[in-house]
Amino acid sequence: MSYPSLEACLLDLEKAGHLVRIKEEVDPNLEMAAIHLRVYEMGGPAILYENVKGSKFRAVSNLFGTLERSKYIFRHSLDSVKKLIQLRNNPIDALKHPLDNFTAGLAAIKALPLKNPINKPVKYQEINISDLPLIKHWKNDGGAFVTLPQVYTEDIDKPGIFNANLGMYRIQLTGNDYALNKEIGLHYQLHRGIGVHQTKANKKGQPLKVSCFIGGPPSHSVAAVMPLPEGISEMTFAGLLGSRRFRYTYEDGFCLSTDADFVITGEVYPNENKPEGPFGDHLGYYSLQHPFPLMRVHKVYAKKDAIWAFTVVGRPPQEDTSFGQLIHEITGDAIPQEIPGLKSVHAVDAAGVHPLLLAVGSERYTPYTPTKQPAELLTIANHILGTGQLSLAKFLFITGSDNEHIDAQDTLSFMKYLLERINLTRDVHFYTNTTMDTLDYSGTGINSGSKVVFAAYGDKIRNLSNEVPAVLNGLQGFGAAHLAMAGVVCIDAPVYTTAQEAAGQMNALDAQLSDVTLEGVAIIVICDDASFTAASLNNYLWVTYTRSNPSHDIYGIGSFTQNKHWGCTGPLVIDARIKPHHAPVLIKDEAVEKRVDRLFEKAGSLYSLISTQV
Repeated sequence: MSYPSLEACLLDLEKAGHLVRIKEEVDPNLEMAAIHLRVYEMGGPAILYENVKGSKFRAVSNLFGTLERSKYIFRHSLDSVKKLIQLRNNPIDALKHPLDNFTAGLAAIKALPLKNPINKPVKYQEINISDLPLIKHWKNDGGAFVTLPQVYTEDIDKPGIFNANLGMYRIQLTGNDYALNKEIGLHYQLHRGIGVHQTKANKKGQPLKVSCFIGGPPSHSVAAVMPLPEGISEMTFAGLLGSRRFRYTYEDGFCLSTDADFVITGEVYPNENKPEGPFGDHLGYYSLQHPFPLMRVHKVYAKKDAIWAFTVVGRPPQEDTSFGQLIHEITGDAIPQEIPGLKSVHAVDAAGVHPLLLAVGSERYTPYTPTKQPAELLTIANHILGTGQLSLAKFLFITGSDNEHIDAQDTLSFMKYLLERINLTRDVHFYTNTTMDTLDYSGTGINSGSKVVFAAYGDKIRNLSNEVPAVLNGLQGFGAAHLAMAGVVCIDAPVYTTAQEAAGQMNALDAQLSDVTLEGVAIIVICDDASFTAASLNNYLWVTYTRSNPSHDIYGIGSFTQNKHWGCTGPLVIDARIKPHHAPVLIKDEAVEKRVDRLFEKAGSLYSLISTQV
């Protein structure tokens, strides 16, 4: 089954109990986002907002809110897509089992994009940006944003759809210095295909033509976030996943997806930027205002009865978590196949994805030596940090075993295994003054910071403590200590002021603990609220790895530097306090929360509808 439109998908979801309609008027200013967040937290269905204040268009969110729903949407194509990806990783299998792989081959025929005949009219009406559902998600956002866009650009040297890029880069529609209906903001980060296209256009002194598609078959949105290898078109993947060829045409030199609900076209001129943001992002903080490319609006199109698709991001997990789960479901072992020796990798969603990466690799370099220590693992780590979006990892934990199964997807057991084996005098490796994820404000500036690799291999060298050692409570200058997980202790500390004062506090901590035996403690986390940080694994992962810059915030008891290698004889210390330069934490607006209570309290309300489906 293929969906020719977003509405066809929603009707199918409704029949299966995966969609709820809100008929009363809802405000796109904070209310719709608040409703979405609540429904997502409940594990609820997709939400169709039929009466959006200030707009004649309907809107939908939480479409991909659960892996179960995503698998339902793509139930007829998922197995074929997974099989084709496996064949790409192991093409010999296709030759050995041609009949078994025949169905997957037929599915691939649907992957080629289909250009609509020139004489076939595109059923769009021209509208303005101000006619759209202008959804503001968080109180301090700079304006209304598009959060499920499919941003299409072409290579100016190799025009055409097969060399095009389709990516999900947020679009700011209103606010700041943007001239309403004439200008919008285009935010994209490092390692994005659109950057290559803009660079080429800039060199020629020409504007980059941009088309932003919203809605359409759900496979189009997934294709826009899919980490595809170089040379594989997102439009081809969209056709494959949706069992329907990506349909397109051209108008005024701009590519239009003829299945999309909305299309915004415009141009980005060389060196023309305007302040974009703030925006409540997927790390759980506001990404702040920075200059990003300005897109001069050419035309805005909407289909008859178009539906505006959006999502809301914030502290993970959120709907984008389910995107990640779906990608993992589809790709399986595709990423490890790209890096020799890599067995599995896990970008930890609870830590905001890029801040924390777990990896399992092989260790085959020196089987003849009696001493077991990382060697091949370090080669794999370097390869990981030089590969696409994996290179945005800030903390990389990597380990391996000759005879034990290590599951990188099981964060708790993985961390326990690694911390039992890591030699902190030898196995900590820093990368300083390097590029960072644009949304990570723990570093020294936008896109700037450091990385660290913790590589552990060999026999267990410590038994991790399952309780807080008494000496860690009552330390002078510090507060209460709490156990986050085996071998990891969180300690309260005063509010962070300056780097110099922090260094003095860490020296004082070292002085108090340098002669103390803490064999069962591998990591000490210094934080603003140790009770909160240690209350759950997700809290520990979020606080520790989003609020620390390895080169600046990692210390150690008994630390030393020898031949430019850093190590410590006691526990590693991570200062995960909020720093003055960090972005603010996302906080829900109480007044808005009270307003949306009306939908969750009445008999026959949204709450009742959802609770019967969850």
